[in-house]
Amino acid sequence: MRPIDRRIWLLLPATLLLTVAFLGPVGWLLARAFTFPQPGFQNFELLWQRPVYLRVMGNTLLISAIVTPIVVLLGFPVAHMMAHGSARLRRWLVFLVLVPFWTSLLVRSFATAILLQRHGVINSFLIGFGFIDEPLPLLYNLTGLLAGCVQVLLPFVIFPLYSAMARIDPALMKAAATLGAPPLRAFVRVYLPLTLPGVMTGATLVFISTLGYYIIPALLGGARQQMVAQLIQDQIATFGNWGVAGALSLVLLLATGVLLALLQLTVGLKEIAR
Repeated sequence: MRPIDRRIWLLLPATLLLTVAFLGPVGWLLARAFTFPQPGFQNFELLWQRPVYLRVMGNTLLISAIVTPIVVLLGFPVAHMMAHGSARLRRWLVFLVLVPFWTSLLVRSFATAILLQRHGVINSFLIGFGFIDEPLPLLYNLTGLLAGCVQVLLPFVIFPLYSAMARIDPALMKAAATLGAPPLRAFVRVYLPLTLPGVMTGATLVFISTLGYYIIPALLGGARQQMVAQLIQDQIATFGNWGVAGALSLVLLLATGVLLALLQLTVGLKEIAR
């Protein structure tokens, strides 16, 4: 019988903390979906029967689907400059991308609200240069929600993309140019496919993170942009309906699990294809 590696005991504190602070409470909440107010599946039937629940879940998926490509498109050129720019430029870009992590999400949301308000920086700039005559409604609607999500989630795409781009041999693009491929075709046929693992990793992180957001939609979104996390909070704090909250949480958890499984499968198939 092989002796137990003593280093495994180093995992015990983290395992206990994870169990007590996360797995236990989350498991209890998910169990309430089947036991409150009485045992059964009535909470899941209620999610299907009430249009408001379906609308909020559909709205959450739609917002996540809109945010994800916007963040990927904005993050791609930044990651490209980080991977292929000078060492000095790379250091500055890494610093600028890391700065938001040092600031509270709540503070960043309020800062975004200040920028987007009727007399904020953006509207003042547009009015001052004559682009518009009246302030645009940029806050407490879909525009404000998207702006808040995009500025928070950009680093989650930039770093996976940078990791993928940094491993690409620059000689590949030169070889494509030598063989007669124009820059755009070389980018589409050679460079872009090699970045797909980073794109998919970052896009999945953004999509999953957006699914569970609460602070940003609560502060920057409007009544029509309510998301699942807000609905869960309302069910617990306002109505004391732990069963429906648990059912919503389970649906959200299952959606996250499916996305992670698809990511793992897709990246794994790409690695096999290589």
